[in-house]
Amino acid sequence: MNRFLRTSALASTAVIIFALAGCSDEGDNFDISTQIGPDPALPEPQSQLLPDLKVAEVVGWQEGETPTVPEGFSVSAYAAELANPRTVHTLPNGDVLVVQGKAPAGKPLERPKDYIRGWIMSLSKGGDGGPQKESNLITLLRDSDRDGAVDERHDLLTGLNSPFGVAFADNTLYVAAADAILAYPYELGQNEISDDPRVLTPLPGGPINHHWTKDLALSPDGRFLYASVGSNSNAAERGMEAEKGRAAIWQVDRETGAARIFASGLRNPNGLTFHPETGVLWTVVNERDELGPNLVPDYMTSVQDGAFYGWPWSYFGDHVDERVHPPRPDMVEQSIAPDYSLSSHVAALGMTFSMGSAMPEPFANGAFVGEHGSWNRTNFNGYKVIYIPFENGRPAGMPVDMVTGFLDGDSARGRPVGVGIDGTGALLVADDAGNTVWRVAPADGTTIPQPIATDQSPSNAAGTTSEDLPPGVVTPAPEAGSGPDAGVAPAPSGAAGTTGRLPADANPPGVIPAEPAPANGQTPPASTSETPNGAATGGEATDGETVTRPAQQQIAPAVQPEGAVEDNQSGEQN
Repeated sequence: MNRFLRTSALASTAVIIFALAGCSDEGDNFDISTQIGPDPALPEPQSQLLPDLKVAEVVGWQEGETPTVPEGFSVSAYAAELANPRTVHTLPNGDVLVVQGKAPAGKPLERPKDYIRGWIMSLSKGGDGGPQKESNLITLLRDSDRDGAVDERHDLLTGLNSPFGVAFADNTLYVAAADAILAYPYELGQNEISDDPRVLTPLPGGPINHHWTKDLALSPDGRFLYASVGSNSNAAERGMEAEKGRAAIWQVDRETGAARIFASGLRNPNGLTFHPETGVLWTVVNERDELGPNLVPDYMTSVQDGAFYGWPWSYFGDHVDERVHPPRPDMVEQSIAPDYSLSSHVAALGMTFSMGSAMPEPFANGAFVGEHGSWNRTNFNGYKVIYIPFENGRPAGMPVDMVTGFLDGDSARGRPVGVGIDGTGALLVADDAGNTVWRVAPADGTTIPQPIATDQSPSNAAGTTSEDLPPGVVTPAPEAGSGPDAGVAPAPSGAAGTTGRLPADANPPGVIPAEPAPANGQTPPASTSETPNGAATGGEATDGETVTRPAQQQIAPAVQPEGAVEDNQSGEQN
């Protein structure tokens, strides 16, 4: 009875919310195309008691239904009956890894609208209310004869802690769980991993872990992993103590686990990928909510070493978010605008480049972006995969719809997340609500002669020097103790992510090793428990110098505030 009353109360309140949200017609009149590209239209912020809400209830794909693709392409289900597939990753031998994950349970609820939002968002996760398939696993798909159909399917790893990103190098599979990067011994062709992992480095985790997805990318030289860590809030409403090490992309030494903040001010970055010709790191970012249906646009951007992209104090350069206190005009002044706006609330979560794939012109030189879809606009936005053309390593033109049909009126058959290229050169799309990976291929059957792995280094990056590379290309850090800086690169005061490289044998400042894992496959203990001198006070001692990091950049777990605890209702975390 209590559950019935609670559900009824939530439903009644939701009706009121939908009615209030529907009073705004700005979303009906606003041309979202004006927000796509390098110079988006940014209307005045709206102060809303309740945000605009419109959620597409997931109904799934019926027999014979598929997404829609342009003429000249075919689409088919590469793998079905999965459990929340989030990302896809192709290995050097052409095997495809599908990472399936659900949000960690136990997220605190602090505001009344958090309860309502959680209940409403549960509509968007799919399922019929019955028992759900076990998620938090990695499944291997093998197309032995390269005909575009999966011949073998194996669960490579199970019982993981909300995995998302993976990378492969030197017979090691790296998995980004909700609170750590794990390293598993793995040889190509294996169908199962039974060895225990080592923790390469802890990452900011629970108990809040608002943006829990952690993506991974391997640097072109193979030395570093890049990990995305989203914010612990919408706009710092939990305080900056909860944001230590978050809203950032980490650079992690693959051998030692030593880490630093590479770039910050990125509210929820995902889709980490290196441009295959320039070697520059790119990402897609979910921007903040509750400033109106047309603020703030999500975006795609190259990632500059040491750059600060504004969150939480500003967006798209110097547009100040007046909700954030205390104000930080010094941080706003340092904020740079991203490269390419995608329009508001599309929830871009995946990105891959098409160069070297089997995609024909005009889809052969650009980026595919998976847009999970909006929940806080009066009109839907996103719910599709788009293609953005590139020239000379930069976006060059308006996007083209590549995979659509996920929406059916006010319902959703599925929601795209991660995108990738399979061993034959076709596009793969992870649909976490439809529990399917879709394959989009040229209708004439064109394939590439050999698989190109997701982690394969750009062909023209080999043998180049740092002087030859364009701005933003990742190059190896100097060895600890060598060169004039002896392992530290001083940064401008307050600059996020530019506060110095760590010695190769050091942990990030303030890192607290993960607790020993329970027997159910959660994250095991970290491989080291030492922290550098000065970490507790926000400083880092390096060769007699102390480099001060702003609170946002100190790496430590968040502290749980008082409040209720949310059972894992959905994986929504835009």
